[in-house]
Amino acid sequence: YLDLVGGWAVDSLGHCPPVVVEALEKQAKTLIQASNQFYTIPQIQLAQILIQNSCLDRVFFCNSGAEANEGAVKLARRYGKLRLNGAYDIITTHSSFHGRTLAMTAATGQNKFQQPYIPLPTGFINVDYNDVEKIRAATTARTCGVMLEPIQGEGGVNVPDDNYLKEVEEWCHEKGILLILDEIQTGIGRTGTLFAYEQYNVEPDIMTLAKGLGSGVPIGAFLATLWLQRYPDHHCKLELRCLTC
Repeated sequence: YLDLVGGWAVDSLGHCPPVVVEALEKQAKTLIQASNQFYTIPQIQLAQILIQNSCLDRVFFCNSGAEANEGAVKLARRYGKLRLNGAYDIITTHSSFHGRTLAMTAATGQNKFQQPYIPLPTGFINVDYNDVEKIRAATTARTCGVMLEPIQGEGGVNVPDDNYLKEVEEWCHEKGILLILDEIQTGIGRTGTLFAYEQYNVEPDIMTLAKGLGSGVPIGAFLATLWLQRYPDHHCKLELRCLTC
């Protein structure tokens, strides 16, 4: 059959591309899984590629986009707790999509995903997309970050005005809060550059990846700036980093 959606933006190299199949077979014969107490060569190599080609400095690998977003939110809340007097709110937008875990369902600004699971975790404020004034109005002393898709995917392929992300970035800097970009769908070359943020002349504090990163193999990642490494508190016991990286 013809897959005209690429496995929902996952199969970036097509189905069963020989280069991916061969790499998986080779690694599976060497080592499939190792405890997260250890680094592995494939993990280090992929981390180096991502760091060398982005504005960020550290990478954490996991199993899915939703888990990557969970890790990004945890990092932002850890930052808020230690640097912003306990701030924990994350501003997201209507028509966004950030995953299907309970927390990411709350972050996702679509009622059709939220209603079946109410009550949802608190601490997520949904505002209109492509309107920086709504983000400014929603920012309070409890706000620790803003999480956006550079271009909304599941919500309708909504492209922002050219200056929207830049104005959001400037607002985050002014308020000392974190800019988190969910590039799970837009990342890995889907918009003409490796990451969509490059199109808008911004640099996020945290970025999340998945989908095309694994070309059909389950993997997620969140990347952060160097100064945020002092706030780590996220682990994944069954991440197949040897195999997926």
